Amino acid sequence: MTLPKSAPRTAATAQSASAGGYPAVRLRRTRRAAWSRRLVAEATLSPSDFIWPLFVIEGEGRREPVATMPGVARLSVDLIVEAAREAEALGIPAIALFPNTDPSLRSDDAREALNPENLVCRATRAVKAAGIGVGIVLDVALDPYTSHGHDGLLVDGKIVNDETVAMLVRQSLIQAEAGADILAPSDMMDGRIGAIRRALEEAGRTDTQIMSYAAKYASAFYGPFRDAVGSGGLLKGDKRTYQMDPANSDEAMREVALDLAEGADMVMVKPGMPYLDIVRRVSETFAVPTFAYQVSGEYAMIMSAAGNGWLDADKTILESLLAFKRAGASGIFTYFAPHAAKLLRTDPSKI
Repeated sequence: MTLPKSAPRTAATAQSASAGGYPAVRLRRTRRAAWSRRLVAEATLSPSDFIWPLFVIEGEGRREPVATMPGVARLSVDLIVEAAREAEALGIPAIALFPNTDPSLRSDDAREALNPENLVCRATRAVKAAGIGVGIVLDVALDPYTSHGHDGLLVDGKIVNDETVAMLVRQSLIQAEAGADILAPSDMMDGRIGAIRRALEEAGRTDTQIMSYAAKYASAFYGPFRDAVGSGGLLKGDKRTYQMDPANSDEAMREVALDLAEGADMVMVKPGMPYLDIVRRVSETFAVPTFAYQVSGEYAMIMSAAGNGWLDADKTILESLLAFKRAGASGIFTYFAPHAAKLLRTDPSKI
């Protein structure tokens, strides 16, 4: 077989060949100055991207440090109000409340979840009564209230789905009545989004948003959170029969599709950084508000490394948060929210 001869190389073809490469193209040009880097940034980070998770305890004027989460503390209701005020001042649009329920109030049937005077309901009403302009996200799950530490009802050693969903519906209505702006079911029971949405509609709560923990994985990164809410030492067995297998990605797409069809307004991927591929797939596939949770284990790793001088805390915090936006997240649950918001106001060049 005779191969065709190469076309003669002319000045025009040489110019054409070089137009798409070095030295005509020097990508470092736009990186040379901080203003230029900001001008051409593909992803941006601001305090409006954050939801600040807060832990609530009984008492007044109480601030109880969480040993496994340096810099994070459980707060009494009055201090939750002050934290909400700080969030508003920093431009953080929403807070998420999680209770550390007294062990004496925990039970196999999670009845404290249905108490209109439980910690998160009281904290929600207190923030609303103070006229603070932040949204309140309440977790819909039973693990802060069960004596066995699971997200659902346990019968004969198994988590029962439909009985749990019935409890979650009742919990949701009580939280909506307390003033929750967003209900965030984190339990991973099948069918709970549709059941909660129907109940809200029937109760006239048509404006209450649902943010589904649609792709919540059975992860080892949750350990410090369980310490913070007091369920870590109670957990019997594990949560792999209802939380997702870390090996699966396509399954996450099915979970998200089902929750959206059932009435979720927005969805979440949890944990965050180890699952950025899932964040990307969800945001691109469904084009809906997609949130990621930078979970307690991620927080603890950064803080521990920074505390030992192995990482620059401020730069690492902002880089980690920017990664979520680059992956397509609409917003981020992060314990770094107030610190990151202050950094972005004072020195955005750290990104």
